[in-house]
Amino acid sequence: MRRGLLLLVPVLVIGLVFSPCVWSKTKTIKIGINAPMTGDIPKVGEGSKFAAQMWLEDVNAAGGLMVGGKKYPVEIVIEDNESKAESAVKVATKMITEDEVLVIVGPQSSKQAIPAGGVANNYKTPMISPWSTNPDTTKDRPFVFRGCFLDPFQGPVLANFIKEEFGYTKAAVLYDVASDYPKGLAEFFKDAWEKINGAGSVVAFESFTTKDVDFSSQLTKIRNSGAQVLFTPQYYNEVALIVKQAHELGWNKPIVGSDSWGSAELIEHCGDDCDGLFFSTHYAAAGAKGATKEFIDRYNKKHGYVPDDVGALTWDALRIVQKAIESTGKITGNIEKDRQAVRDALAKIKEFDGITGKMTFTEDGDPLKCAVIVKISDKGEFEFYKSACP
Repeated sequence: MRRGLLLLVPVLVIGLVFSPCVWSKTKTIKIGINAPMTGDIPKVGEGSKFAAQMWLEDVNAAGGLMVGGKKYPVEIVIEDNESKAESAVKVATKMITEDEVLVIVGPQSSKQAIPAGGVANNYKTPMISPWSTNPDTTKDRPFVFRGCFLDPFQGPVLANFIKEEFGYTKAAVLYDVASDYPKGLAEFFKDAWEKINGAGSVVAFESFTTKDVDFSSQLTKIRNSGAQVLFTPQYYNEVALIVKQAHELGWNKPIVGSDSWGSAELIEHCGDDCDGLFFSTHYAAAGAKGATKEFIDRYNKKHGYVPDDVGALTWDALRIVQKAIESTGKITGNIEKDRQAVRDALAKIKEFDGITGKMTFTEDGDPLKCAVIVKISDKGEFEFYKSACP
């Protein structure tokens, strides 16, 4: 009997060591960054990484995160989702089951955030997407949050802006039908525009498929449709192609975009063709003040360019995560309990003062916050034009 007990003790010890419910001895807080470091939008991944590294510098300078009177070391785990949905799912699964992260920040774009959010919710691991505006990212997923406004809000904001700014009655839309974000936003814009101007006032609703680079057929139809304005909710790498080709075909009317335009590389690709155009976004770098300006100046000094909205939103998302972790009051060492505690703390955040605006989370994990309309100056700067609030 005694020999049996001696054999049982090592077995129990081994079981505890390899149990998924027990953290490492140091109880290092791991935070995952699920970002597109390669693929179609690598600048988005770069901005996410740089913001995360800056945040970690501040945490390390403070000696870690203070939870319940004790400081814990922090590690960020950055993984490349290659701008692909299936890769984002693999990254999320690895971070949760192998890396044992406490919380995940990202993915950024809706095409990756929606499927990755399903994984996070199934594993009961809190996830916050800084940039995904599609409603499905958080819908019926209590463990998934976001740091940005939603497309059902952004679509009407843009429709109202165009109507108020130009007085137009006929609009055209060009969007990627194979990608969740532009497809959803195109539909929300169309619904909002036709509520203002009547059925059929979107006179051209043209689509293409991811990776297409020739839009001449769709743009010719749009030019001939009688549209007074073109709305295209595409990512920065596609916007430059669309705008240049539209101008080559003789389009000389306004082209308006969405928050996916807000990359530091837009002007590099688009040049003078984008001067004077408008898009909705989360913050305006030109003319920023206070904590927002401090972040911009620090980022610019360190990396040589002004951060886009993705960088700013990632910074806010990580500070929101920090606030949630610190407000749990205790790290138990049981990762399942600690993930639940962080999730509950995120849901209770009110009036968080971020550099992209104040936000309070709804029960669905979505923040109530304002949008910004930006005008691209002849210097290629994103200038604040006006704000639009819920």
